[in-house]
Amino acid sequence: MPKPETKFVCQACGQDFPRWSGQCASCGEWNTLVEEQIRNPKSEIRNKSEILNSKLEKPIPITEVDFRIEERMPTGLAELDRVLGGGVVAGSAVLVAGEPGIGKSTMMLQTAEALAKKSRVLYVSGEESVKQIRLRAERLGTLSKNLILLPETNLFAIENSINEVKPSFVVIDSIQTLFREDVTSAASSVAQVRECAAYLVRIAKTTGIPIFIVGHATKEGTVAGPRVLEHVVDTVLYFEGEQHKQYRLLRATKNRFGSTQEVGIFEMKENGLAEVANPSELFLSERAEASPGSVITAAIEGTRPLLVEIQALVAPTKMAYPIRKATGVDYNRVSIIIAVLERHLGFKLSSMDVYVNAAGGVRTVEPAIDLPIALAIASGYKNKLIDHGAMAIGEIGLAGELRSVNHIEQRVREAEKLGFKTVYLPAANVKELKKAKIKLAGAASIKDALTAALQ
Repeated sequence: MPKPETKFVCQACGQDFPRWSGQCASCGEWNTLVEEQIRNPKSEIRNKSEILNSKLEKPIPITEVDFRIEERMPTGLAELDRVLGGGVVAGSAVLVAGEPGIGKSTMMLQTAEALAKKSRVLYVSGEESVKQIRLRAERLGTLSKNLILLPETNLFAIENSINEVKPSFVVIDSIQTLFREDVTSAASSVAQVRECAAYLVRIAKTTGIPIFIVGHATKEGTVAGPRVLEHVVDTVLYFEGEQHKQYRLLRATKNRFGSTQEVGIFEMKENGLAEVANPSELFLSERAEASPGSVITAAIEGTRPLLVEIQALVAPTKMAYPIRKATGVDYNRVSIIIAVLERHLGFKLSSMDVYVNAAGGVRTVEPAIDLPIALAIASGYKNKLIDHGAMAIGEIGLAGELRSVNHIEQRVREAEKLGFKTVYLPAANVKELKKAKIKLAGAASIKDALTAALQ
């Protein structure tokens, strides 16, 4: 009998090696290499003639391909449809990832119930029993006869149930709990996750049934398991937020059928996730009336403007090197803006600790928030208030000039809708706006903008 061939696979990054070592040479993690079998000696391999005689796809000219625009099926959650690009495409595989306890199962159960109003949905759970799911469904109010529950972890048993039930949608919660009998590795290993995900995608493509796959995220914010898991699916959604705050953000990092720039916003309540109709007003509801270092800006998330409060705290440092912290914004952009303020306005920030935060758990990295960051830092540094009814938009160059930003009409319109009186923006953008109900304070440089805002 031939000896089984084995390899050692890193459980963190999926890289394989011919021999074991204490540290993965690819990702640097320790004690993550696990031995896996490459070839099962008892398996029977079909010969070449059997493969050639089987039904295979034939080459076809692209002009002869039967083409029609894919009809999208709404999920019942408008924010989820927004991120997906308008709905679910038939035969697509959607990976929903997030930290444990963030609300992935809650969102999937609500989505399954909304879809069950029109067609049959199979909800496969490898982490909870049917009684536990029923208890959560009672709390969420998600009870429907078309919602079929299956507590199973065997992938082939799940496939049989899909063939018997013939659902229009399938939810797998979660991919880390599934296993294939013909794969010798343990459940949740790299090999099991990889093979189970590829098999589920194959089921979705051959049957035309959309499959939602729930996956856990690591503390670094990436999907737990091999990187190939994100490659085999059609869409990757990340469910973000803090467990101790009620807001949740849904983003797409990969979408073969739509944009990856959209964001869905939910609020966690006792009866489940509620869609946020006006996120700008929600994020500004807790803003302090008189507080130096606070500036409002309009960030573009996909096709929708979102008003966000940028906060900055500037304090004398007690360390040999000043502290620089950035939450929700790009740390490198903050460092550049601090250097510009020191060089062109004479701010002595080298002896100050600077903390910058996007309030409400929002994360935005576009250049249009350069000016509000600079105004917030300057306001905290000089301990002067910026008008409560003013907001700022603009990109800052290394020479201290203000550069124009895109989607300026949408940003200003959102500010008008929420009652702002003044917008500080680049002078080049003022020419693009034909009509505006609020005051447009255009500036050519960061110095001009600070002079106008900190009077």
